[in-house]
Amino acid sequence: MSVSLILVPLAVAAVSAAHGLRSGRDHQQQVVCQVQTRMRDASLLAAALRGTDAEVTEGDGEILARWKGVRARFTRNQDEIWEAHFTGDVDEARAVDIVRAIDAGYGRQVQRAVLERLRERAPAAGLRLESESAAADSSVRLVFAVEAAAGATDGATVAGGSS
Repeated sequence: MSVSLILVPLAVAAVSAAHGLRSGRDHQQQVVCQVQTRMRDASLLAAALRGTDAEVTEGDGEILARWKGVRARFTRNQDEIWEAHFTGDVDEARAVDIVRAIDAGYGRQVQRAVLERLRERAPAAGLRLESESAAADSSVRLVFAVEAAAGATDGATVAGGSS
């Protein structure tokens, strides 16, 4: 079977729903549906795919993923929105479940990247990371000390929610 998904960015999802974009079939009678997602960055998408145990190949303008019995080809359309075409042992429900798992992994990759940037940029901003903790809901709490020129410090907390 073959299923194509249009991975609609969350910011566009409400507008898309208002314009009646729904699942249906294309001119070749293949299932085509839209799934809300936050995926934009190709490297984070590839990392999220690897997090679902996919064998990933990054090519010229596309990302190919392969799981046992299912293949997916991710490309960007003319509006720079990711589209995923699934083939193999997959139906619409399974394709949507796979995309939801990828989207959750993508959120974790975004969180990891943001935390890494905070840790890297903190010293240049006059901050020193004093502690870091992760909660059961995957949120991360960073506590920074503000380093003053005279050596005095004040505590500052930055919390990163789960994505």
